Amino acid sequence: MTRIASHVYNFNKVMQGSLEETVPMKLGFGGFAGATFALTLAMAPLGAAAQERMRADDYPTVAVAEYVLACMKANGETRPILEKCSCSIDVITTLLPYSRYEAAEGFLSLGQITGERGVIFRTSEQAKEAIQYLRRAQVEAELRCF
Repeated sequence: MTRIASHVYNFNKVMQGSLEETVPMKLGFGGFAGATFALTLAMAPLGAAAQERMRADDYPTVAVAEYVLACMKANGETRPILEKCSCSIDVITTLLPYSRYEAAEGFLSLGQITGERGVIFRTSEQAKEAIQYLRRAQVEAELRCF
């Protein structure tokens, strides 16, 4: 039996409730823990395939959600604004790799520190360049979506 077929077989056995046939009891995997273990084994190939499809510059869901929430807070919390803000982050993701977005967001956040500690995050050439890339992408997104 191939590796994937074996995982599918194990997953089906778990779903039918005959876990003892899929995970030996001598390993100590019984009951809910055994079901979780077998389910994890069954889903492992799917996780690897999904990871291969992800590009290095894909935006994490949390970053997208944070952007949309902040956009809605600034523009109004209505359904049409939700759609415009979602469109906006979609445009930004096509124009700006996540590494640049992350750098700009970091500089903007750390630039809010008062005093000498925050000055470098506001005035350094690297900070200005990163923020400028983000602002350009935001302007383009606003033109396309709002």
